Amino acid sequence: MHAHDHGRGRFPALLMSLAMMISLAACGDNVPVDGGGTGNNADQALFQGEFAGSGASSQQSADEAWIAGFRKQHPGARISYDPAGSGAGVNAFLSGSTIWAGTDAPLTSDQLERSRKVCGSGTAFDLPVYATPIAVAYNLPDLWPKGSDGHLRMDPALIAMIFSGKVTNWRDPRIAALNPEANLPDLDITVIHRSDKSGTTKSFLSYLHDTAGSAWPYPAGENWPNDLGQGAKGTAGVVMTMNQAQGTFGYADAAQTTGLGTVAVQVGKTWQPPTAKTVANLLDAAQRDPQASQPGRVVLTVNHRTTQEHTYPIVLVSYDVVCAVYRDDRDGSKARFAKAWLTYLLSEQGQRMAAANAGSAELGQGLRAQAMASVETIGGKS
Repeated sequence: MHAHDHGRGRFPALLMSLAMMISLAACGDNVPVDGGGTGNNADQALFQGEFAGSGASSQQSADEAWIAGFRKQHPGARISYDPAGSGAGVNAFLSGSTIWAGTDAPLTSDQLERSRKVCGSGTAFDLPVYATPIAVAYNLPDLWPKGSDGHLRMDPALIAMIFSGKVTNWRDPRIAALNPEANLPDLDITVIHRSDKSGTTKSFLSYLHDTAGSAWPYPAGENWPNDLGQGAKGTAGVVMTMNQAQGTFGYADAAQTTGLGTVAVQVGKTWQPPTAKTVANLLDAAQRDPQASQPGRVVLTVNHRTTQEHTYPIVLVSYDVVCAVYRDDRDGSKARFAKAWLTYLLSEQGQRMAAANAGSAELGQGLRAQAMASVETIGGKS
């Protein structure tokens, strides 16, 4: 939908690429350290055709920017991304209908095993490409004096009580005690949550599970665990539903909560709003998940209980899933594209484009280097 076939420009582009190949023949297979390019210069003419991905709706704005940026360097590539949700995206990848999947939840052991059917050797692997704060959001337009950019303050237990139905009115004394300056209305709280299987939900529930204690009795999974409130499909669906009625309360990618208020959550003795910087600080301290030790995988464990200042603890880390070798890839075009695509996404340029267009947090150099070590194995080591 975002890509167009510039057929008339192919032959001049091909001639330029051939000339470039000749002039750079002695340069080897160098990938620029700053990520300004997308891999082997000799591949410039090879990205002709259609390359499809599908998955997490959280990545949609970033993917639109990435597709536009990648196609400036490879105008022959027609790239599409269907923001069908993490679960649907991984299933499409496992069926062989897409080259990559975007997912907000790392691969399960079952999904890894199933990936042997589409990967020519070993299993698929997941790499972090996108990170954003998950905002706890609300629609209360007259909450603060005009000109104020206040955030409602909430601790983990209070957030859990609202999402489990124990706190049901905006004038509840627990909310008022933490927000004495807010003009809280006598209005029922309407909880809005994802109706589809979602990595955003899993990330948010993981935070509540780790921090809210007995106030949150549910396990962390990709499906919303109770019948409270109203479900909506996708990040866009949640935000649209919340914007339609005052008193709504939900969770979504912070960059997409335009027009809604957001909660400053308790971290130690401070209150932290969702920003790209406070999430970047959290990710800088994140460790690799020791349970995701299969070849190529770079999966992070997030410390939701952090007490570090200037750190926001509710984060969505979104991954791209690819094969090192694709089973149905006789000419190697899938692997070449996957390698170039991920090299671009993980470059400084790619991360800057995502931050500018999607409000995401730029991944740090150390984390990008870990992921790039896996990208280099795609298609076989060069």
